[in-house]
Amino acid sequence: MKSPHLKWFILIVLALIWGSSFILIKKGLIGLNPFQLGSLRIIFCALFLLLVGFKSLASIPLHQWKYVALTSMFGTFIPAYLFALAETKVSSSICSILNSLTPLNTLILGFVVFGLHFKRSQFIGVLIGLIGTTVLIFTGNNQHGSENYYYSVLVLLATICYATNVNLIKKYLSDVKPLSITTGNFVVMVVPATVILLLTDFSAKVSQPITQHAMLFVMILGIVGTGVANVLFYKLIQISSPVFASSVTYLIPIVACIWGMLDNELLTPFQFLGAFIILAGVYLANKK
Repeated sequence: MKSPHLKWFILIVLALIWGSSFILIKKGLIGLNPFQLGSLRIIFCALFLLLVGFKSLASIPLHQWKYVALTSMFGTFIPAYLFALAETKVSSSICSILNSLTPLNTLILGFVVFGLHFKRSQFIGVLIGLIGTTVLIFTGNNQHGSENYYYSVLVLLATICYATNVNLIKKYLSDVKPLSITTGNFVVMVVPATVILLLTDFSAKVSQPITQHAMLFVMILGIVGTGVANVLFYKLIQISSPVFASSVTYLIPIVACIWGMLDNELLTPFQFLGAFIILAGVYLANKK
């Protein structure tokens, strides 16, 4: 598959995977607390990647391990806990919508910190996408009266982490294989994640059926939603641009809202309008 077509194919697959991640977090929190969920997500993914990608670690030059460690921190470790904490008070649909702030942060950080250039059409496209996100946020019916929107700040922090990660990979790890980066990330993260898990009351409730049921959702989240998706995402960054790669977050809310509808969350006509505006922003941001 040629690169122009391949990047769009990967973008759509990632949107389906990550758009489903928010409902998996929601289901996982039924039997786990946020720190247990975040830790298990990392541990399950690490075990999977060590099985399929252990040999690829040898291809990472010694001097680039510091960047692998940085990308593991910003790309997965911190956001894994931030999203789990946020979804204790904010619905999965709203979290996925707020996640669409990532491309704007990617553009700003790439320009200010990493010295990357962007076209005016890219900036306009990102702004249009954010307008669509605003429509989705403020025109939907709030069916979750207990939502605490102060927790949405945690999602904002996660998007800044993602934006930092995208630019780090593009600038310092473009010549490293995606599987090597991803496996290296989780080799770095698995020990601190295990320590955090052991500091909770996980051992006391692991035998409970509700906990085991939640762990099944987190296993899917860790292996597919984190491990497989990260390999695809790093590949996408390498064959496209940071802004194009982070534009997947515009499509994620559409998938997440569909899951929300299946989970008895109704969508309004204005939310569909917001989704259309978001897609228009993605097109404009990546138009040659």
